[in-house]
Amino acid sequence: MSNIDIATQSRVQQWLSSQYDEQTRGLVQKLVDQTDQTELIDSFYKELEFGTGGLRGIMGVGSNRINKYTLGKATQGLANYLKKQYPGQAIKVSVSYDSRNNSQEFGHLVADIFSANDIHVYLFKELRPTPMLSFAIRHFGCQSGVMLTASHNPKEYNGYKAYGNDGGQLVAPHDENVITEVNAIQQVDEISFTRKPENITLVEEDFDQIYIEQNKQLSIHPEIVAQQKDLKIVFSPIHGTGITLVPKTLEAWGFTNVHVVEEQANPDGNFPTVIYPNPEEEEAMSKAKKKGQDLDADLVLATDPDADRVGVAIKNHQGEFQLLNGNQIGSLLTYYVLATKKEKGDLKSDDFTVKTIVTTNLISDISSAFQVSNYETLTGFKFIGEIMTRLEGKENYLVGGEESYGFLVGDLVRDKDAVNSCAFIAEMTAYFKSKGKSVYDVLMDIYTEYGFYKEKLISLTKKGKAGAEEIQQMMADLRANPPQTLGSIAVKEIRDYENRVTLDIASGQQTAIELPKSDVLQFITVDGDVISARPSGTEPKIKFYCSVKESLNDVQAYQEIADKLDQKVKNVMADIVKD
Repeated sequence: MSNIDIATQSRVQQWLSSQYDEQTRGLVQKLVDQTDQTELIDSFYKELEFGTGGLRGIMGVGSNRINKYTLGKATQGLANYLKKQYPGQAIKVSVSYDSRNNSQEFGHLVADIFSANDIHVYLFKELRPTPMLSFAIRHFGCQSGVMLTASHNPKEYNGYKAYGNDGGQLVAPHDENVITEVNAIQQVDEISFTRKPENITLVEEDFDQIYIEQNKQLSIHPEIVAQQKDLKIVFSPIHGTGITLVPKTLEAWGFTNVHVVEEQANPDGNFPTVIYPNPEEEEAMSKAKKKGQDLDADLVLATDPDADRVGVAIKNHQGEFQLLNGNQIGSLLTYYVLATKKEKGDLKSDDFTVKTIVTTNLISDISSAFQVSNYETLTGFKFIGEIMTRLEGKENYLVGGEESYGFLVGDLVRDKDAVNSCAFIAEMTAYFKSKGKSVYDVLMDIYTEYGFYKEKLISLTKKGKAGAEEIQQMMADLRANPPQTLGSIAVKEIRDYENRVTLDIASGQQTAIELPKSDVLQFITVDGDVISARPSGTEPKIKFYCSVKESLNDVQAYQEIADKLDQKVKNVMADIVKD
């Protein structure tokens, strides 16, 4: 290990000590004995840290992997923090897990550690979606909660989402304070692993009905659903937790013609029918789309493994199913909620919507047209949840979302909720069908009324220590030498969320950004195009987002304008994305 830095060597030696179980030590020694020590370095060069989605990584041995000990440290650190936050109080947490390999085992491990620390645990008896965990925290009056999931990451990954007492994922300063407590744990014997059964309450299947019923009460047009109950819906859980709640929720709302993609119905952490269990991907949605085409369905839905993200396919004017992107889904949901509430006279002066800084401005344009406030926040639904909690009792949250396929209608939970979203997307489809329109027709109407937005996301994967350093250097280079033009269009404004400042290029004037620090750069062109660069907080990726806009006065010109915008996006991205 002579070519490995001292800090990494120290971590390796610690994991070879008798503090760790025999199996773990054997696996670490196997990595040490390998000629190529890349995997050893990647497993030990750092400690796993909380990002925008909590703790997430590849499963395996090492300080930079998801395993019994890294999850143990995280849980013990969280337990220590909760005891300091709530001194002398009876502390309660909720724990759930998805269909990933080891998720159930990890869920029970986390519950055991909390119970050993005399914290009462509401542990889901069986796998359930992330939004159910958020709902349970609020329902049981918990101070915290943990969801074992790596969302839509590949099968090698697992993760740990930590929540606060509002049901939202931890935000500053709590996330940083938990990290401090985690890092303070230097020895394995500081972690209490021995389960205290009396401190664990199993959450049974009947709890589903409470969540479903409260969601059903959010329905805007139950009478339309009753009229359109035969709406033909295809649903795939992509081997995840969505199977436990989405079909039951759609049935409870009144939809009687739901067809599950059988090949993807069973929870399976190997995700055998897809490359990635990500409903953003055409490949992951292909079986659901084919079933939709075969059945001539009205709507195709799919959820990721922990059922907080939803993919949607609708029929276009050629009768073919095409995927909607996250910006389109969010815009349609925003339009549906605001338009139908206005129609019923239910819009109030204190209503608001929320989107993230890399999500389409079409959502804010729609909100503005309905005279509804739209708040913009950092990337990650936890920041949307934070706004909801901060404004609770003062303003009324209606709908929010992010381009990465996460949405929430109503304020039952504080995280994105694909179960809730599936129900509302189905209701929206039924409502527009009752008006003689398809969802695609309505999307065209939105484009002609508010402007035709086109967005593109390019993700570059950079794995391991070398990849992390490369991503860091890419962001440093963009800050040191920002582009003056993108796609031959002049940049007029640069927003640096890390340094919390906006620079006006022409005047040189700087104004403060009020949002918390985040490693994001945005370049705004004179045409109003928005180009963002952002390292992912949950994956070994750097992401580049581009959003452009053009007027669409006639639907007949859709393809012509779409081609024009596609070329513009291509030109812009070629100037900023350097692989």
